[in-house]
Amino acid sequence: MRTDFARARSVRVKAPGKINVSLKVGPPREDGYHGIASVFLAVSLYEEVLATETPGHGISVTVNGQGTLNLPAASIPLDRSNLAVRAAELLAEVSPGHTGVQLDITKRVPIAGGMGGGSADAAAALLACDALWGSGFSRDELAKIAVDLGADVPFALVGGTAVGLGVGDQLTPAISKTPLHWVLVTSDYGLSTPEVYRTLDAIRLRDGVEPDPRPGIDPAILGAMRAGDALGLAPLLHNDLQQAALELAPALGDILETGRTAGALAGIVSGSGPTIAFLTQSSGHAAELEVLLASEGLQATSVHGPAHGARISQDPQG
Repeated sequence: MRTDFARARSVRVKAPGKINVSLKVGPPREDGYHGIASVFLAVSLYEEVLATETPGHGISVTVNGQGTLNLPAASIPLDRSNLAVRAAELLAEVSPGHTGVQLDITKRVPIAGGMGGGSADAAAALLACDALWGSGFSRDELAKIAVDLGADVPFALVGGTAVGLGVGDQLTPAISKTPLHWVLVTSDYGLSTPEVYRTLDAIRLRDGVEPDPRPGIDPAILGAMRAGDALGLAPLLHNDLQQAALELAPALGDILETGRTAGALAGIVSGSGPTIAFLTQSSGHAAELEVLLASEGLQATSVHGPAHGARISQDPQG
């Protein structure tokens, strides 16, 4: 066991963004949330958090942006409304050996893009602070703490592929080892997740649509993912929030059409958007599509999934 003297003074952790390969949304619940049934896929676009011990017990955060971001990092809160800060606070409450900590976040997942970037920050902060403080929690125990931070945080801890029920917090890992290749197109704006859900409710009310109170997952989706069958998966991609995202941001429809014309097997709005995920047949196909979409002036990045969950990315330094 580490002694306090030998304990690490900084820990760096990477955690993945995700796409919703399938997302079905039930009606509003009494608590204001919506029941969902979703297939989460972690992809190879990672947030990074460097946690460094500081004197006292305060928690501070800085943010810098790299890679494919759709909004400036300056738009991210640096107070306790930041999910990473809240994650460190929750862990400190149950960690007798906690110290002050500086969280330096490097963002690569689109901000307010429907890919769970803030949740990945929180997952990375939990794992980093656990190692920094020698708290000794298991991954399952950290996931239980993470539930209080939002449904996407436990998934960012475990990564891979999973079915999410309830509000997304009831996770069941799914077998999916063969990589699937995607091209992400980000936008220069974000969409508010609560606003997208409210818009979906309004659309359903307007159109007289009665949502399934207990949405489920098409087993064929999990079968195609288990087999790494991109052609079989393409017609099964589904997102109940897509219509609402398109109503709030009509330009997304043009991007979807551009991707299909450029040869994508299928395209889907990721979560609440506005990031769009295009499914491709192979890594080579993804690279070609990325170039074609970039030539159309779009912010395109090729990724693959499933990707690993939150992971310490360097040996702690004393």
